[in-house]
Amino acid sequence: MRVVDFGDVALHWREDGDPAGMPLVFANSLGTDLRLWDGVVTLLPKGVRVIRYDMRGHGLSACPSAPYAMGTLVRDAERLLEHLGISDCVFIGLSIGGMVAQRLAVKRPDLVRALVLSNTAVKMGTAAMWEERIAAIRSGGIAALTDAIMERWFSPDFRGKPELGLWRAMLERTPVEGYVGCSAAIAGTDLLTPTSGLRLPVLGIAGSEDGASPPDLVRETVDLVPGAEFALMRGAGHLPCVEQPEAYAGLLSEFVAGLM
Repeated sequence: MRVVDFGDVALHWREDGDPAGMPLVFANSLGTDLRLWDGVVTLLPKGVRVIRYDMRGHGLSACPSAPYAMGTLVRDAERLLEHLGISDCVFIGLSIGGMVAQRLAVKRPDLVRALVLSNTAVKMGTAAMWEERIAAIRSGGIAALTDAIMERWFSPDFRGKPELGLWRAMLERTPVEGYVGCSAAIAGTDLLTPTSGLRLPVLGIAGSEDGASPPDLVRETVDLVPGAEFALMRGAGHLPCVEQPEAYAGLLSEFVAGLM
């Protein structure tokens, strides 16, 4: 377990792979932690340096009081990369992690050489929708929304597997302040203009059964960047790296190979 304390927040992070390899940085989705990527990391090619971290309010990172701003989440990622001496990384973000990726690439192009935008968009939902969700969680806790969230996260086939219980538990153990803090960041974010100005290699990944960021939404985001690639994972939901780790790792490996 590694933790770096920036004063206003302490971030938990982990490193795997080749310390001298191409850096791949993974950012988790709302309601998950760095274990989101466990099934993928072991399948990546040799010669890459894998950095994962828990977003503030998630996993073993500190949980400041809500709300959070997207700029704050981007600054967290920026400071972690600087602390680790990382530049020119491939930044892989899923859902809110993908929003952080987009904004970081605009703010600090020296830190990011390529993006993988997984199950994300320039704008996710409406402010009113997020405010309603925040109020519901404040009132009844995350568990009150777990069933609906599982339906958005996973395909019907996966929801019938025993492993679903692990992801229910991860979601419900997310601190309320962390969940609503990041929800507020999503609610206040529209990246259409900055993302439209990006000029770097991009791979977009969508799941055909994704109820949180449907494929068309992901494709519309990816299409904003000239030359970007798009991959649709059939039969997968919002967390395709969990449902189909081999296929997901294959997409990442092919994309990274094209950058070497």
